[in-house]
Amino acid sequence: MSTDRVIRWGIVGPGRIADSVVPDFAHVEGAELVAVASRSEERAQAFASKHGIARAYGGYGGILGDDEVDVLYVATPHPQHEAVALAAAAAGKAVLVEKAFTATVAGAERVIDTVRREKVFAMEAMWTRFQPAVVKIRELVADGAIGEVRQVQADLGVDRPYDPKDRLFDPDQGGGAMLDLGVYVVSIAQHFLGDPTSVSVTGSLAPTGVEAEAGLLLGYDDGRAASLLISLRHQTPGTARLHGTRGWIDIPPRFHHPKSFVLNRSGHEPERFDLPPLGVGYSHELIEVTEALRAGRLESTVMPLADTLAVQRVLNDACEQLGVIHHEDERVAV
Repeated sequence: MSTDRVIRWGIVGPGRIADSVVPDFAHVEGAELVAVASRSEERAQAFASKHGIARAYGGYGGILGDDEVDVLYVATPHPQHEAVALAAAAAGKAVLVEKAFTATVAGAERVIDTVRREKVFAMEAMWTRFQPAVVKIRELVADGAIGEVRQVQADLGVDRPYDPKDRLFDPDQGGGAMLDLGVYVVSIAQHFLGDPTSVSVTGSLAPTGVEAEAGLLLGYDDGRAASLLISLRHQTPGTARLHGTRGWIDIPPRFHHPKSFVLNRSGHEPERFDLPPLGVGYSHELIEVTEALRAGRLESTVMPLADTLAVQRVLNDACEQLGVIHHEDERVAV
């Protein structure tokens, strides 16, 4: 496959996150944003006009049948991700699916099985892993700068006033702290420690029955651990720390899209690294997908589907321990 062809993008779900992502396409060589789709034609047209996008579709059938769209960025609420991703795969289109990848483990498994069978590219939009600061941290860890990583700490909390109409508190839209915030803390722990063998959780629920806050302890057979905090009730610093046998790395707020970090090696002075992203920071995941498609790859090595599934299992396990059962939205018309 040509490594210099233009990859044509479409957006499904023109909400807040998509609005933030669009300007970063300017930093992506070989990518062109050509279409947007929403269940509301009015919203699609307004989004297209705002961002200078050529084609707007009311409903998802039009963009799925558009032969001039190579890849879809799926930014709908979590329970709608599965239906859109499955339809995209059936149409032969690659997908970049917002986190959390789906609302359930079964949904993630169905999407992963389908894209592999159809031989189309798919990736979870975990922008954290592609931030220049995190790329450098990954290199330092691989080179043994802090020895073996034994523990990870991370927190992510926001002060979100309770509103039963807010998506974050609506169970039908996959609301709750776990899928929106927990995905970040679990993903960074899984990235540097691997898949846990045990998940323990404590927390509280909002009146609508979704998770308002939670503390997770991920355990490993060899004694490694991750201590993770999330909340919709109050803001937290949003920091992360990787503890190794020969030092540690501090990632300052907000760790999920950092511009810097501090390397603390035993016997050495702390060393600060400043590595800001291109644009807002979404550009790097867009570059990953665009380059993968130009090269004919079906998965990202940085955010592989196996990691996505491992994180999804932790998220849903923790939710279920709190008595929260998420569901995929079977009413999505595609």
